[in-house]
Amino acid sequence: MQKHRCGWCEGDSLYEAYHDKEWGVPLKDDNTLFEFLVLETFQAGLSWITILKKRENFRAAFDNFDYKKIAVYEQLKIDSLLQDAGIIRNKLKVNATVTNAKAFMEIQNEFGSFSEYIWGFVNQKPIKNAFTNYKDAPANTELSDALSKDLKKRGFKFVGSTVVYATMQAIGMVNDHETSCFRYDEV
Repeated sequence: MQKHRCGWCEGDSLYEAYHDKEWGVPLKDDNTLFEFLVLETFQAGLSWITILKKRENFRAAFDNFDYKKIAVYEQLKIDSLLQDAGIIRNKLKVNATVTNAKAFMEIQNEFGSFSEYIWGFVNQKPIKNAFTNYKDAPANTELSDALSKDLKKRGFKFVGSTVVYATMQAIGMVNDHETSCFRYDEV
């Protein structure tokens, strides 16, 4: 018998693998949190499958999302990224990644970890929603509005409420798997 998945991922093996193994799983590792934040930033205005298909290229181009390295990228490195056809060559998003790496480390200094900071918005515990259809999940919430506002106040770029909510879904701060999805109770 075939497992029921959320409707948004069906029909594409890359999407299904991402859904089955990563999406919505509570994530507390700062390195991976930074990766998701970067990828969601680049996804703004594009489809997630576009980003997934380029994920390995992003990893290679951005030093495996090593925020300490990214924070000190010089113009030569930024210029080379803007020539890299394997990623999304958006000047504002590339520059935002460098800016966000610096702000990410400032949050780590203040809170001990980025994980402690971001998960503090949900009292360290995922919010479990109950949507029967993925299309019923919101694009943003009051919580994502507040987190977005705080991130912007701390110097982050390209972290609008919709990008933030997508990040919250991806890292498991909110469980927006369809209630009939086999992952709903697993995560």
